[in-house]
Amino acid sequence: MSKQQAEVSPVSNTGSLELTEEIIRQRAYELYEQRGFEDGLEMDDWLQAEAEVMGKKPSSGTDPNAKAAKVAAA
Repeated sequence: MSKQQAEVSPVSNTGSLELTEEIIRQRAYELYEQRGFEDGLEMDDWLQAEAEVMGKKPSSGTDPNAKAAKVAAA
C-alpha cells in the first residue's frame, strides 16, 4: 500500500461509517413511527435497524415478526 492510499483510507472509512450510522438512525426512527411513537424501546429500534442495514438477522427479542413466524410455524 502506498503512503497516499494509507492517508486516504481513514477519511473514506469515516465518511462511510457516518453514512451507515445515518441510515441506521433514519430506519430506527421509521420503526419508532410505526409503533406510534411509543417511548422506551429506542434500543430495540436501533438494534433492529442496525441488523436490517448491516444485513444481519435480527435477534428474536428485537423483531416482533420473528416471534409471530415461529408461532405460526409450530
